[in-house]
Amino acid sequence: MAIRQIRIDDDPILRKKSRLIDEINERVVTLSEDMIETMKQAEGVGLAAPQVGVLKRLFVVDVGDGPMVFINPTILSTEGEAEDEEACLSLPEQSGVVKRPESLVVEATGLDGRVFQLFCSDLLARAVCHETDHLDGILFIDRVEK
Repeated sequence: MAIRQIRIDDDPILRKKSRLIDEINERVVTLSEDMIETMKQAEGVGLAAPQVGVLKRLFVVDVGDGPMVFINPTILSTEGEAEDEEACLSLPEQSGVVKRPESLVVEATGLDGRVFQLFCSDLLARAVCHETDHLDGILFIDRVEK
């Protein structure tokens, strides 16, 4: 496993849309392992592949229950709204209040190749939304309450 460089500020890759992953192979496994190590070293709760320069639909999160890998995630449903402060490893020294769903259901593929659905609430729901946005080239500063 290796620590990867996190792309920051106005790096153009952060504004590009990521491509679907059509095969879970050793490269995808290595990428996800590296991303988990990078996220831990940076003391973050989530990291999307574009943040390490890879335009693939993959992100990792760890809100205290251990790291989770989401491949080709899709948010199926949302409920409620909550405003909270957000920050981003790619935008150091910046933060802002963002409105996100209180809870959601996400569907994704795991490293084992199985599709799963997960109910998320609170910080996990916020992290899933934040990282899914990264896969579409959207940064939290685009959603900050004015």
